[in-house]
Amino acid sequence: MNMDHSHENRLLLETVQAFMKAELTPHEAEVDRLGEVPLELGRQIERRAIAAGLYAANMPENVGGGGLSLETKVLMEREYGKTSHALHSWIGRPTELLLACEGDQIERYLLPCVRAEKRELFALTEPEAGSDVMGMKSNARRDGADWILNGSKHFISGPVMPDFAIVFAATGIDETKRGPRKRVTAFFVDVGMTGFTISEGTHCVSYRGYKTFQLHFDNVRLGPGQVLGEEGCGLEMSGKWLTYGRIFVGASCCGKAERLLGLAAEWAASRKQFGQAIGKFQGTGFKLADMATELRAADLLVEDAVRRANAGTLTDADISMVKLYCSEMVNRVADNTVQIYGGMGLMEELPVQRLWRDSRLERIWDGTSEIQRHIISRAILRPLGA
Repeated sequence: MNMDHSHENRLLLETVQAFMKAELTPHEAEVDRLGEVPLELGRQIERRAIAAGLYAANMPENVGGGGLSLETKVLMEREYGKTSHALHSWIGRPTELLLACEGDQIERYLLPCVRAEKRELFALTEPEAGSDVMGMKSNARRDGADWILNGSKHFISGPVMPDFAIVFAATGIDETKRGPRKRVTAFFVDVGMTGFTISEGTHCVSYRGYKTFQLHFDNVRLGPGQVLGEEGCGLEMSGKWLTYGRIFVGASCCGKAERLLGLAAEWAASRKQFGQAIGKFQGTGFKLADMATELRAADLLVEDAVRRANAGTLTDADISMVKLYCSEMVNRVADNTVQIYGGMGLMEELPVQRLWRDSRLERIWDGTSEIQRHIISRAILRPLGA
C-alpha cells in the first residue's frame, strides 16, 4: 500500500509473507485441482498460524487475540488477497460480532473461536434474500422464554464444517417512517441441534476449496442464552460486520491485483514477438500503465476509508466506493493480465487463470456492484429530497 509502514507493521507484513510463502502458496495449485483443502492440511495451517501468532489476530488482546488496529488488519488482509482464499481462511479471523457475547456465551462461543477450538458461520443470505435482506423468510417466534426458528440459508461460506452458526432471522415487524420493517435478531445455533440440518452447498469456480453451506431450520428450539446481542438489533450488528468486511474485501482485491500486475509485467518483459519484448508495444505497455494506476487509486481509497473510520466519519457510501472500485479494478487487472499472456493465460499450468476466476467473485459477494452503486447514488440524492 502507499502509506508509510511503522516498524511494527513491517514486522507483521514480513511474518505474514513468510507464512504464506512456506504454508500457503505451495498448495494453491493442488487445492484448486482438488476443489478442497484436505482436512489434514487445513489443520496444519491452523496449528502453524497459532504458533506464528496470526490466528485470531483481528480480535482484541483482552480475549486472547492479536489486538491489531484497523490499519494493520487491512494490511494483513491485503497480503492474504495474493493467495488462495480457501487456504488463508484456515488462519482464523473470528467474526467480531462475537465480541457482543455476554455471560455464558463468552466461554461457549467467543473464547473457543479465538483459541481455534470452534469455528463459526455468519448466516445471513437466503435463496430469496441475498441483497434484499428485508426479504428474508427465516423467522423466529417466541414460545415462553424460548424461540422457535424456521427457515433456510444458503451461500454461507467457510473453510470447514462449523461448530455453530450466527443466524439472522425476523422476529417481528417495526413501524418506521418508511413503513413497516422487519425486526431482525441474531441467534447462536449449534450444529447437531434438533431440527437444524447443514450440508455442503454448490461448488463455485471462484475460490475452489472454499466451501459454501446450506442451512435448514425446522422448529429449532433456542433458549434465551442463544440470542446474540439484543432482540431486534441483528441488522445493526450485521451492518457493522459488513462495513469492515467490505473494506477488507477492497484490501484483498488490491493484494490480488498487485500479484497479477507482477505476473503481467514479468511476462511482458520476457515474452518476445517480432524481435522485441511485448511490453514495448503500446497495446501491452499501456495496459500495464493503466493497471498500475488503477491499483494505486484503489489502495488510496482503502487508506482513505481507514482514516475516515479512525476519525469516526466513515459513511455507508464511503464503504461502498471501496467495495465497488476495488472489486471492479481487480477484474480489469485480471482480464488484462490474461490478454497480455494470450493463450497461456488460460492454461491450467499457470496461476493466471485461477486468479482470473477468483477475481470474478469479488463483484458479487459482500454486496454486488449494483448494490454498492445504489448505496452511493442514494447518499447523493437523499439530501436533495429524491
